[in-house]
Amino acid sequence: MTDTTTYDYIIVGAGSAGCVLANRLTANGRHRVLLLEAGPRDTDFWIHVPLGYGKLFTRTDVNWAYEGEPEPNLNGRRVFTPRGKVLGGSSSINGLVYIRGQREDFDGWGVPGWGFDDLLPYFRKSEDQSRGADAWHGVGGPLAVSDLPDKHELCEAFIDSAQALGVPQNDDFNGANQEGTGYYQATARNGRRCSTATGYLRPAEKRPNLRVEVEALATRILFEGSRASGIEYRQRGATHAARAAREVILAGGTFNSPQLLQLSGVGPRALLEPHGISMVRDVPEVGENLQDHLYVRTFWRCNKAITLNDDMMSWWRQAKIGLQYLLFKRGPLTVSAGYAAAFVRTRPELARPDAQLYFINFSTAKRGGYLHPFSGFTCSVSQLQAESRGWVRLRDADPASPPAILYNYLAAEADRRMMVEGLKFARRLVNTPPLSGYVVNEEHPGPRVQSDDEWLAFCREAGDTVFHPTSTCRMGTDDRSVVDPRLRVRGLEGLRVVDASVMPAVPSGNINAAVIAVAEKGADLVLEDAG
Repeated sequence: MTDTTTYDYIIVGAGSAGCVLANRLTANGRHRVLLLEAGPRDTDFWIHVPLGYGKLFTRTDVNWAYEGEPEPNLNGRRVFTPRGKVLGGSSSINGLVYIRGQREDFDGWGVPGWGFDDLLPYFRKSEDQSRGADAWHGVGGPLAVSDLPDKHELCEAFIDSAQALGVPQNDDFNGANQEGTGYYQATARNGRRCSTATGYLRPAEKRPNLRVEVEALATRILFEGSRASGIEYRQRGATHAARAAREVILAGGTFNSPQLLQLSGVGPRALLEPHGISMVRDVPEVGENLQDHLYVRTFWRCNKAITLNDDMMSWWRQAKIGLQYLLFKRGPLTVSAGYAAAFVRTRPELARPDAQLYFINFSTAKRGGYLHPFSGFTCSVSQLQAESRGWVRLRDADPASPPAILYNYLAAEADRRMMVEGLKFARRLVNTPPLSGYVVNEEHPGPRVQSDDEWLAFCREAGDTVFHPTSTCRMGTDDRSVVDPRLRVRGLEGLRVVDASVMPAVPSGNINAAVIAVAEKGADLVLEDAG
């Protein structure tokens, strides 16, 4: 083992949170920071092309590509789970959709200092909103947020049909109210993805007090008594130990942060001791409380050759798309994972939206797979608030082994009811003019599914992750929470977690924006405690 320089802070994970922390903690020039990333630099062409996320779905060079445990409520299927393993983390391979969540999410966490009004300044601070600044949005921040460059005939029809069903028009899902229908915004600018590596890390890398190490897998947290003193990591076949004078900050995300804690002896004693791991502190909730949004796709055959499926059917159309992107940064390659949206209440008595619809002008047999050889579009339904809870646990004591992941989707009756009602609503919407005028037939699931029981069976057959895992190192004021309201691991010194795993509950929508806001606030907490 070789010893390296002592740093003030060591950040483990250069993802959505880690890049934010690296930027903010080095900005004053007083603190030396080491940022460790298990993956490579973000040089791949497709990382920076918005629609390129489909090319990265199964790429294990930039993606952890985890495989979950058999899901008891999804017919025993294992859920494939992409997570970013590259500078920028999942912000480099995600679908670019910018959604913050609902006020009730953050207020409902019940943690002092973490309500919506506390986090709104950090959402605004992070943002460079193409529409300009207002009470909800900021400009001049590192994260570019923009409207999609092009509207689409099918998306316009989707929005009109949603309004025909009583869903209000909403041009800003991140403003005063999330409910409604309209176009998504994306973390992109001028046809290029804006990850946290692009927006936060790239400017900070010029600073002499920041060192970034890629292809560096953290293997355990080093402790001196109850104080975290550094990180052991492997890089290019060698083992290194880096020392932290002030703090070790975990930013590995919902799966990797609890995994590293468990590997280091911080977690449930009953789980760790059978693996021969020496206990540092028995923290039963490390890895528990996993939450995610279940997601189910329906796809439809279109009677007009205006879909991306059609564009990709001939070489000359593909060439046109490529030139359109390269010359003008317009066209299909600038589209995010969501094109048009609807945030709806599946039952009128609900106080807020509980379902998120994603509409996109193409269709595939499976996610990340080839486009269908016919004109098609997709209308998908996802939860906004999930009641089912799963876990993340070690398989063994080898840091290179992937963690065991069980989402436990559809364990809660409320989740089952919401998904059934959401899918029924999606079918009604597509069968409502003007969108119904574009439909040849419903390809999937098709007319075989009619009753509530059949819809639930379809959810079990087709349900999947929408890549919003949170809450495995839960923040709270109670003694069982993993981290306190300042994100410090309870019972230990010099150790924090700053990423999606600390969220007490998953926000209503895509989580990248909220993770960045958590990291912005987390950086302020670290700097305040540094004095």
